[in-house]
Amino acid sequence: MLGLEYLSPVLTRFKGTTQNAIKTKKEFKISKNHYVDIDNRTDCADDYQFPRNPAYDRNRGVSMNYIDIFLEALSAEKGRSKKTLSSYESDLRLADSAIDGGLMKATAPDIQKYLASLPDKPSSVARKASALRGFYKFLMLEKIITKNPTANLELPKPGRALPKFLSADEIELLISSAGDIRNATRLRAMIELLYASGLRVSELCELPITAVLGDKLLIHGKGAKERLVPMHAQAQDALSKWLSMRDADEKSKYVFPSRGKTGHITRDGFFKLLKKCAVLAGISPERVSPHVLRHSFASHLLAGGANLRAIQTMLGHEDISTTQIYTHVMPEKLRETVIQHHPLSTQKVN
Repeated sequence: MLGLEYLSPVLTRFKGTTQNAIKTKKEFKISKNHYVDIDNRTDCADDYQFPRNPAYDRNRGVSMNYIDIFLEALSAEKGRSKKTLSSYESDLRLADSAIDGGLMKATAPDIQKYLASLPDKPSSVARKASALRGFYKFLMLEKIITKNPTANLELPKPGRALPKFLSADEIELLISSAGDIRNATRLRAMIELLYASGLRVSELCELPITAVLGDKLLIHGKGAKERLVPMHAQAQDALSKWLSMRDADEKSKYVFPSRGKTGHITRDGFFKLLKKCAVLAGISPERVSPHVLRHSFASHLLAGGANLRAIQTMLGHEDISTTQIYTHVMPEKLRETVIQHHPLSTQKVN
């Protein structure tokens, strides 16, 4: 039977890496034949909730314990967001309960059969497969298992939808329509920043005052990675006007504060305001969202001849293949760019 002694290499790894981490493997007293109840110990980090031992299932090994430790590693070492951690947890616990014997005893055919049985759309199955790959990779790195059941996992590649975007004229209409809505200065600044810098909506809504560095923004993106994003003069002006109008007694750390429990404007709140702007601008609301503005930013830069690597950096994409999807958006514009700027081109666009 697998006991807590198998957790010690993983728990030791966390020593000193995060305030949420377990302090030392010595805190876990192991008996040869059974678990010792450690749930009521007080020398673990205050907000770390170790799985309760009564939930331990002999047939399932320590799957549930390892899921929690894997999630802790993602949070501490990879800086994954709460939403990402919640999705991973849901996917892994679902698989652990669905596969006979649990994840710790699952074989490659078990994983393949489980994924094939899911009624979800291909993109959702791919996400669940990604969670499983990450989990088993973690166990391999920690030498908890010697064989990765997802090493040769085969999945049909889901079709990738091309990003939707607005034209430059439609963006101008959208920005202008913000003037017809209450608290227009704030809204105009948000739309300008989103389109000028290609921010994710969460990065925009949670933007701290300390991130504003003159003509640049210091963004803390996915995976706790930082990037510097430039702002053009129009966006700087819109942001400056909003900051000058903020309540003089405003002590919030956010650029776009609110009185809600988050302390900043929410994604849903901004989404609704953006839809109202679309209606006023005469654009179908179904075509407008914060992510569409991000897509528009990247598509327009690429069509204008911007370097794909530069766009990748500004968007905060970890992999260049994610950015390359934009090369399929405006093939004619890209062809013109190559003809116009390639040194060996004999054709020039007038």
